[in-house]
Amino acid sequence: MGDPKKSKKKYSKPSHPWQGARIKEEAELAKKYGLKNKKELWKMTSIIKKVKEQARLLIAGHTEQHKKEEKQLINRLARLNIIAENANLDDVLGLTSDSIFNRRLQTLVFKSGLTKSISQARQFIIHRHIAVNGKVMSVPSYLVKKDEEVKISFYKNSKLNNEDHPERNKPQTEVKEEIKHVKEEIQQEKRHELVEVEAPEIIIEE
Repeated sequence: MGDPKKSKKKYSKPSHPWQGARIKEEAELAKKYGLKNKKELWKMTSIIKKVKEQARLLIAGHTEQHKKEEKQLINRLARLNIIAENANLDDVLGLTSDSIFNRRLQTLVFKSGLTKSISQARQFIIHRHIAVNGKVMSVPSYLVKKDEEVKISFYKNSKLNNEDHPERNKPQTEVKEEIKHVKEEIQQEKRHELVEVEAPEIIIEE
């Protein structure tokens, strides 16, 4: 038996390795979405490129098969909440890199308020603390479907499922309430100190 067949690459590298504008853009995207390396970035951008290429081919065709494939493409992207259900191929051509990065599980975990940072979201996912529809999901690049977005939570057996866990990110409203409460206590203490200083000393003569 020969060597097992290598799996086909699911991404393509840039045609030129040294392009200042592209390198800067990639660095910004990697930082914004907490990506581990350029390979992760290229995988996501390749998905958008392939979708756009397919849309261009479908625009050029006018057969029933083209119409069928157009509907399938739009439905597939709509299920991922990348475009609206009533979108057309022009909307597909207008997609950007952010369109796909915003559907990654890592991004949605951070935006849902379950973590304090985009990097922490990646850590929680890899360590099997995050569940989608009740099932553990340990792949940060998993593309979340539209109906799964509201089902992202901590896994039921995870220690982070406890709201008192120190790593849990408190909702912004609770944080603001705590800050307000602390400020009020400080103001009250200052007022009491001021009253004690200004109050005249009462001398009782025998």
